[in-house]
Formats: sequence, C-alpha cells, structure tokens
Amino acid sequence: VQLVESGGGSAQAGGSLKLSCSVSGFTFDDGAMGWFRQAPGKEREGIAVIRASDEATYYADSVKGRFTISYDTWEKTLYLQMNNLKPGDTAIYYCAAGTDYGLVADDILYPYWGQGTQVTVFP
Repeated sequence: VQLVESGGGSAQAGGSLKLSCSVSGFTFDDGAMGWFRQAPGKEREGIAVIRASDEATYYADSVKGRFTISYDTWEKTLYLQMNNLKPGDTAIYYCAAGTDYGLVADDILYPYWGQGTQVTVFP
C-alpha cells in the first residue's frame, strides 16, 4: 500500500488549499480513509474521515464547516478541500487508510499512512 500526499503549502488566513492523496495497493471498497494533522508540540489529530460503503463522513469540530473530505474512485485519490484557513490549521497533514470501524478518527486504527505534507497559514 502506498499513499502519497500533495498540495500542501502556504496560505493567508481566510484562504484555501486542497490536499490530494494518491492511493495504490489499497482497496477502498469496504474501508475508510482519513486526514490527520500534527502541529508542533501537539498530538496527532484526526480531522476528517470518509467511509467507502456509503460515503458517510466525520469531521472534527475544529474543521467542521470549513473542510471537506472526498474520494474519487476513478482517480483513486483522496482529497481535503480546506477553506477559510486559520493560523491554527498550521500542521503537517497526513492521509491514512484502513478498515472502517464506524467513522472513527483514531490514528491507531489506520495501518497505512502517507509521508505527510506541510500546511502553513499566515495571519
């Protein structure tokens, strides 16, 4: 399984970025994929999860209403559209894949991870 993130970078507060995660070797048909982030000095946080069976989604309160997770089956790519960015969104963002345990954003449940991409938001 290989997950490769792209699309990170810098943005001004209030701006937008879109992250991509190219997936190979993982069958999403009955699993789940998610986006996690880790800011300096903080624990890794699960911010968005999507389930393959019904495309149901979960969002952490910190990003709800601003971020959107989606999966393109044809492209085999996971996306995270981030709008109205805040300086507090600055972190390394990771995509992850695994079995669906009920839209749970607990990193211990995801065996497959990308290498991470940096997102920096300036005031």
